[in-house]
Amino acid sequence: MVLLSFDIEEFDMPFEYGKEISFTDQISISRVGTIAILDLLDKHQVKATFFCTVTFAENVPDLIERITTTGHELASHGYYHSDFKPEHLLQSKLKLQALSGQEITGYRMARMMPVDEKEIEKAGYVYNTSINPTYLPGRYNNFNISRTHFSKQNVLQIPASVSPIIRFPLFWLSFHNLPLSIYKFLANWTYKKDQYLNIYFHPWEFTDLDDVDRFGFPGYVRKNTGAKMISRMDSLIRWMKSKNYPFGTFQDFIRMLQTPGI
Repeated sequence: MVLLSFDIEEFDMPFEYGKEISFTDQISISRVGTIAILDLLDKHQVKATFFCTVTFAENVPDLIERITTTGHELASHGYYHSDFKPEHLLQSKLKLQALSGQEITGYRMARMMPVDEKEIEKAGYVYNTSINPTYLPGRYNNFNISRTHFSKQNVLQIPASVSPIIRFPLFWLSFHNLPLSIYKFLANWTYKKDQYLNIYFHPWEFTDLDDVDRFGFPGYVRKNTGAKMISRMDSLIRWMKSKNYPFGTFQDFIRMLQTPGI
C-alpha cells in the first residue's frame, strides 16, 4: 500500500533562511498548494492522509471539509508548526476533531523531530509517523531505528520510507532533486521489500518557490517546485497505478495490518 501524505501547515519555512513572511502569506501559499494536491488526488481517485496543524485548519475550514468529505484522512501535525509543548498533543487532537467531525488517530511531529512516545500514548493516538530512519547532517541520525513499522509504548510507529540497505530517504527533498527515473527505481525497490511506502510532501512545494529574495531557499529546496512539482507528482501517481500499487490512508494501512493472514 502507498501511504501518500501531506503536512499541511502555515508556511513558516522562510524564517529558517532569515526571511520574513506575513501570516496571511503563510496561509495563502499553503492554501493554494493544498488545493493543487486535492485536485491531483481527485483526478487519480486516490486517497491520502493530511497531517494538519490546528493553526492552518482554523484558517481553511472549506479545505478541511473537502479533505474529510472526499474520503481522505485528517491527522495531527501539532497545534502550531514552529512551537511545541507536550500539552499540544492532546489539544491539537481534540481541536482537529471538533473542526472536522473526524476521529484523529495519528500524529506527525513538525519537521519530523523526536517526540516523547509516552506523551503520544497519553494523548490517545493510535500511530505516530515522526521518524525518518536515515542520516542527514544536522537533522536526522536514526540508523539505529527500524526502517519499517514497529510498536513502542502501545503506539504503532510508522517511519518514513527509506530504501533497503543504504537507507536512502524517499521524502520530499529527494523527490525534488533526483531524476524521476531514479526516484521510481528506489521506490520500487523499497515497495517490493517492505510491501508499502510511506512518503510525505508539503503544500508549498506545489507553488513557485523560485523567488530567492522573498523566500531565501537554496537550489535544492526550490528545484522542481510549482508547476514542475504538480507534473512530477502526476507522473509518480500514474506510474504507481500502472504497477497496481494500492493507495490508502494510514487508517487503511492499520486495518490491513490487523486483518488475519496479512
